[in-house]
Amino acid sequence: MTDTGRLDRWERRLEAQVRLAPYVLLVFAAVLYWFAEDAAWGERAAVLGLAAAAAAWVRFAAGRLPGGAYIAVLVALIGALGTYAVWFTAFFGFTGFLHSWRFLKGRWRFAGVAATAAVSVPSYLGMPDSAVELLVCLLFTAAITALVGLFSFVGDVTTERSAERKRTVDRLEAALAENAGLHAQLLVQAREAGMMDERQRIAAEIHDTLAQGFTGVIAQLEAVKDPADWAERSGKAMQLARAGLAEARRTVHAVVPAQLEAAALPEALEAVTEAWADLHGVPVECAATGTVRPLHPEVEAVLLRVAQESLANAAKYARAARVAVTLSYIDEVVALDVLDDGAGFDPARVAEAGGFGLTSMRRRVERLGGGFVIESAPGEGTAVSATLPALSREGTTA
Repeated sequence: MTDTGRLDRWERRLEAQVRLAPYVLLVFAAVLYWFAEDAAWGERAAVLGLAAAAAAWVRFAAGRLPGGAYIAVLVALIGALGTYAVWFTAFFGFTGFLHSWRFLKGRWRFAGVAATAAVSVPSYLGMPDSAVELLVCLLFTAAITALVGLFSFVGDVTTERSAERKRTVDRLEAALAENAGLHAQLLVQAREAGMMDERQRIAAEIHDTLAQGFTGVIAQLEAVKDPADWAERSGKAMQLARAGLAEARRTVHAVVPAQLEAAALPEALEAVTEAWADLHGVPVECAATGTVRPLHPEVEAVLLRVAQESLANAAKYARAARVAVTLSYIDEVVALDVLDDGAGFDPARVAEAGGFGLTSMRRRVERLGGGFVIESAPGEGTAVSATLPALSREGTTA
């Protein structure tokens, strides 16, 4: 059982004991009176009648009648019983203190406590016959009122703090329950985001490998004008088809591009540009600047894919006569620039049309916290620039 549950159980037990206390004290006082006092049967009957009336008053009037009226009658009953024996003020009189603090408000609490003390003290000390005895009774009454008030006030503070702690615990439990719900919701969203990210990854890989490969195959087959060219063109088409099939298998298993398995990024870029130049008959300048260093595989894969997509666009749309690819290692970033002198285009119009190639490149770069810029205009060529953090293979800045 938790501490909160244990405290709640104790509070319920204490509340039950407080409700039973007046009757237990009254019965205890009556038993002491019956066996300790030498009284006539008529007096005994009167005392038992008053005790029964007091029990009935507590049972049916407490909390139902206005607090002032209830306490006034209760104090009168305590005083009446106290005239017969001190046992009633000594034990049942405690009910007057307890209920005055419980059913009265503000300063009236002290008035009820003082009234209970005033009718109880004479039963202890006797009725005052002189000014000195009266002063003693008043001092006892004041002292009892002060002590009862002090302990009752401390009890109120403790109760209020306990209630505040309970409210705090309830709020924390509600917050924890809400956080648990939010956590479950975030897990669902993260799972959905992961699925979407994986779909986008596969779509981008298919576009950058299979689609480009099929485009190259079609271009080689359409270029056949003379039967004498068939052997060369069909060989290149077959080579492109095999490469596309290999890349498709790598895409399924999320393996890095084949060019990066056997060579560093600058060499892989050079191999890609040479193959593209040989395929399309367009000269390409490929260069690397800065201190070459190994990067995180995902960073290198993104840069290589951006280069492949840019070259594919230069061949398919730009009809470029010259292309330059530059890989720059600059402090904490690495940049790839692909420039061509082709037909150019309006980037805003292509973006509105939803060009998948450009969107795919941008998503790849921005997913790794990089920047992607395209500068182009009709008749002025195209410049593609991708900048990524130079993360090392351990995931830190190289």
